Amino acid sequence: MKVVLDTNVVISAVYFGGVPLKILKAWRDGQLDLVVTDDILAEYDEIANRLHARYPAVDFHPWIDFIRENATRQEVQKPYPSVCEDPDDDVFVACALAADAKVVCSGDRHLLVIDGHQGIEILAPRQFAEKYL
Repeated sequence: MKVVLDTNVVISAVYFGGVPLKILKAWRDGQLDLVVTDDILAEYDEIANRLHARYPAVDFHPWIDFIRENATRQEVQKPYPSVCEDPDDDVFVACALAADAKVVCSGDRHLLVIDGHQGIEILAPRQFAEKYL
């Protein structure tokens, strides 16, 4: 199953573990197909680098590098359609639509409130894990 992971899910997995890490490991183990764009990868990098200053003991590079090397890359035409209150979140929906992914996993309320947009499920990590893992 194709899934798009919002940055907060990836960063939570790498820095804090829990259900987001379970989701990331499920992808690593072949249970999911993680779909990303270059812009999504850049956001993962930006936020991980920013958090590294606060949590220097956490080495985010192995996960971010693994994602960069192994996730399915999706080209998405810009500008992204405006569907979220926060325009920075539009990339996740645009990626899902372009890749025909049926699920975006996010803890971001700006995405969660548009659940069902053009047939895309937008699920919080715990909901996603309960339903698909």
